[in-house]
Amino acid sequence: MTYEQLFRQAMGLPADTAPFPYQVRLAQGPWPDLLDAPTGIGKTAAITLAWIFKRRVQADPDTPRRLIWCLPMRVLVEQTAQVIHQWLARLDLAGDPGCGRVSVHLLMGGVEDTRSWAEHPEEDMILIGTQDLLLSRALMRGYGMSRYQWPVHFAFLHADALWVLDEIQLMGAALPTSAQLEAFRRDPRHPVARPTRTLWVSATLNRDWLATVDFRAHLPGLRRAALDADERALPAVSARIHACKALAPANAALTAATAKDYPHQLAREILAAHAGAGTTLVILNQVERAQALVRALEKTTAAPPLLLLHARFRPAERRRIEARLNDCPSAPGRIVIATQAIEAGVDMTSATLFTELAPWSSLVQRFGRCNRYGECDPHDGAQIRWIDITDEQLMLPYAPDDLAHARGKLAALDSAAPADLPPTDQPAPWYPVLRRRDFLELFDTDPDLSGFDVDISEYIRDHDRPPLLVFWRDFTAEPTDQPLPGRAELCPISLGQASRLKGRECWRWDSLGRRWIRLDWPPRPGMTLLLRASAGGYDERLGFVHDSRAPVPTLPPPAILTEAYDDDRRSIGPRAVTLPDHLAHVALAAAALADRLAEPAAPKLVRAGRWHDVGKAHGVFQQTMVDCPEMAGPAVDNAATLPVLWAKSCCATLRRHQRKYFRHELASALAWLANHDGEPDADLIAYLIAAHHGKVRMRLRALPDEQAPPSGQRYARGVWEGDRLPALHFDGEAIPETALQLALMELGEGPQGPSWTARTQALLAAHGPFRLAWWEALVRLADWRASRAEQADASASEPAPGAAAAAGPAAGPADRPAAATRPEQMTLDLPTTPRSEP
Repeated sequence: MTYEQLFRQAMGLPADTAPFPYQVRLAQGPWPDLLDAPTGIGKTAAITLAWIFKRRVQADPDTPRRLIWCLPMRVLVEQTAQVIHQWLARLDLAGDPGCGRVSVHLLMGGVEDTRSWAEHPEEDMILIGTQDLLLSRALMRGYGMSRYQWPVHFAFLHADALWVLDEIQLMGAALPTSAQLEAFRRDPRHPVARPTRTLWVSATLNRDWLATVDFRAHLPGLRRAALDADERALPAVSARIHACKALAPANAALTAATAKDYPHQLAREILAAHAGAGTTLVILNQVERAQALVRALEKTTAAPPLLLLHARFRPAERRRIEARLNDCPSAPGRIVIATQAIEAGVDMTSATLFTELAPWSSLVQRFGRCNRYGECDPHDGAQIRWIDITDEQLMLPYAPDDLAHARGKLAALDSAAPADLPPTDQPAPWYPVLRRRDFLELFDTDPDLSGFDVDISEYIRDHDRPPLLVFWRDFTAEPTDQPLPGRAELCPISLGQASRLKGRECWRWDSLGRRWIRLDWPPRPGMTLLLRASAGGYDERLGFVHDSRAPVPTLPPPAILTEAYDDDRRSIGPRAVTLPDHLAHVALAAAALADRLAEPAAPKLVRAGRWHDVGKAHGVFQQTMVDCPEMAGPAVDNAATLPVLWAKSCCATLRRHQRKYFRHELASALAWLANHDGEPDADLIAYLIAAHHGKVRMRLRALPDEQAPPSGQRYARGVWEGDRLPALHFDGEAIPETALQLALMELGEGPQGPSWTARTQALLAAHGPFRLAWWEALVRLADWRASRAEQADASASEPAPGAAAAAGPAAGPADRPAAATRPEQMTLDLPTTPRSEP
């Protein structure tokens, strides 16, 4: 299949239609680093279809298997996913993760987006999200997700990934952060596990915006793709570049004196200019002003159909807006009121455009939403009116100097046709820059002693900081039994908007206490807050409205349990599994996954997988496993007269451990070091064992409210110094009874040699954050896959007499729960994707 054929099939175009030449070059040549193309000529299709062609037709080894669309605004992220899914469906490539096809995933917060895509790193997939959610995960501080999943998302976003940052002029502080991350990935001190690259895209691209302290040296070597003179002369392109757009200042202006009557004054001018047969688009700089304008227009006697579009809606309401926007792109007589969220990723046009003054690069994008395809009458053309703002307090979220620069350009123009617009020549604004040391410190995911995390918001968005997520539930007193929210419930708001909720009841999730606790003001970036539905704060028509007291219609919560620090929910299921069997299963899954990925570190990953749950032999864990009627029965293997040790319980409900915050993976790592410390790669394997739930990683210390042992010995994460694990035989290995030591939680050298912190910091320095997180994620993924296969494999039945005993201490066939499995009986539920090279 040629690229031209693929393009026509994906787009549903007739055989005589050809892609633009720049789209062909993008598919057939090496990937550029910069793409400079006017609005309205198919940049999303160009990049996505080029990626599909390179991956699925050419099998290009230089094209990463994960395409990541990073958008500056949340609005219409779902629409972008829908369009891409349609292209894949027409090509017969669309599929769910795990089936070897191309899956599309939205990263928008909520419990739904944390596992499905991350479980299949060997498959081609497309990820779509905002700069807030994607970059926070790329910085190991993922907004709107469990902190214990941060390392997995970090690993796969920095390995085998093509980042596409669209409309970079809108990204603010995220733009230099993206450049710094690319610099770190190119730094030989931080080797990546798989090649990863970045493509910066804009219609107003200025290469110097990427000149950060660590990426500046790479600027001369960047490849730039753009339309040449011949392409600009093509009729389809020329019609867009020379589309007639008359430009003039509006009569309405936003000043301190006019602010109160501004919505009504602007509404009157909009109605007077509105062309009955076309769409009028109004772009305002603040959500509250857009909502006020809608209210003002609704009060008029003959208000046309209105559509409000901004980022402060829940997905359910946002989808209805998208449907109305897409059902009839040229709906006669409608007025669309939007914020700057419409500047990126929204394929719409209008006959009349009103826009508040904004930075020049943003204005260019807004002008591109008027007479976008040259569809208006060439004589009458389209009308654009810009609204001046003179009061500095009203200029937010933009800087006065940026608006003054734009005002100066507008004063000399009477046409906004792309061919008539001057280039973007402003230098990059000053933003905080993420330095190498800051980035490495983020690899440690433990909160500080106050329970909070490093604030990364200044590296992600420069105005009003990145959003929080809020959702509403009905409950009476305290939300003790409320599960974590699903994606459909979440509404993003800014810190400024959240500050207006002060005085209302708000709750945040406490992962240590496994409960919702009242928010101790102020909120922090990235938090997810639970609000009482009866207290208001949201309107399905207007979105988040802080002063609304009308009850909020709630949405059904997901049927997914919340996750706490001492949570071991993955240790229960329909089938009980013995510990030796599970260790063998995970080693097998790690070997299969490493083979699929041609991973050179396979032996280390397999060894870590084989040892990862040895700590489940601890008495605290075993007591939890059998503390239910479903696990009743003799506690000794009749054949071997050894204790029955379980990795998975078939208890209907798993009770909490007798010791608060008990982590079996710490016991596993301590047992490994007790038997193998000093061997090659012993520290690396110990780290991979300890980190396989994301809860014991770079530091080792007791947690608040943790139970202290009565004898005063060291303790951490529910493990007490001197605890003993029984002798164990498993998957070809044998360990004697082992006493667990915790001297390595102390600083400096001790009886166990270097401290845990010294060991993990040495690993980070030796392997870098990208590769270390990659290995960590693969071991976790092997555990997930083996655990799922143990529960799903219908062919797994009780083992033959004495078989489990041969593998080590395990239950006998007659007295164990009947669903236990053996390695040779289990069919691993692994994807059928062919083995790939690095």
